[in-house]
Amino acid sequence: MKVYLDDERQAPEGWYRVYWPEEAIALLNKGDVTEISLDHDLGDDAHGTGYDVVLWIEEAVALRGFKPPIIHVHSANSSARYKMSLGIANIELLSSAHIRLNEF
Repeated sequence: MKVYLDDERQAPEGWYRVYWPEEAIALLNKGDVTEISLDHDLGDDAHGTGYDVVLWIEEAVALRGFKPPIIHVHSANSSARYKMSLGIANIELLSSAHIRLNEF
């Protein structure tokens, strides 16, 4: 499943649109997500941002060996997009380190 987190934009063809971080996290937790695209600003910061999803994935990879999906960021917020990309880079490092540890 491809998940598209955004409060305003329509999901591209073939993607399942969600509006809030907890919806995306629930789908990730089920293990069915192969690819996810994240917006940062979702109209209600008290409800969370796309960065919260990045943080959840990062923690799940580090603590539980979660296999992350392919992650994209489509946010127009350039500073948030940069912060999210740093988190994604760390997820990739953690994920590849976990794979190497399991090879022994």
